[in-house]
Amino acid sequence: MLENFIYISDMIGLIVFAISGVLVATRLRMDPFGIAVLAGVTGIGGGTLRDMMMGATPVFWIIDNTYIYVILITAAVSVFWLHRIQRFPVYLLPILDAFGLAIFTIIGAQKSLAFGFSGPVAIVMGCVTGVVGGMIRDLLSGQIPFVLQKEIYATASILGATLYVICNYLEFGAISAMLIAMLGTLSLRLSAIYWHLSLPVFSDDREA
Repeated sequence: MLENFIYISDMIGLIVFAISGVLVATRLRMDPFGIAVLAGVTGIGGGTLRDMMMGATPVFWIIDNTYIYVILITAAVSVFWLHRIQRFPVYLLPILDAFGLAIFTIIGAQKSLAFGFSGPVAIVMGCVTGVVGGMIRDLLSGQIPFVLQKEIYATASILGATLYVICNYLEFGAISAMLIAMLGTLSLRLSAIYWHLSLPVFSDDREA
């Protein structure tokens, strides 16, 4: 049951992240190849780097090609849907991003612990899984990634991964621990979006 829950959650996260990649690509008027690339790197970029760092090779999507098919199908359906509605609500991208962040962060932390890594490493791997795909998407589209701005983004990922590690240490049920941690990540990220919460920004305004 746990494996099914993780796999389904992973697919949901893949779909929402792929859609966020499509939203950015269509907003920039990219061609079909560009749309597929942004959908793909957003959906599997973080997990790919995580697996490479942990030595879990071949990486997950090479072993299970379902990930590739889901990305391509999601991209095609999303483009068709966006063509029908002509424009997408501006709030859709950050909300989809928040759901993808919450799911992928916890899956990354869970996989790291399952491979026998320590709690701190699991937190880092969770954050890598959650934020790297969006970073690559934003860099390829010429934008400053959320994680490098004052947005509460990586902070939400770190919170969720930490919650999962703590729940795992306290021997919560595996699925319960994942749901609690996902909810923690999602709540903080959505709260930051709704109330425009941000981290302090530091700059050196002294004249040369």
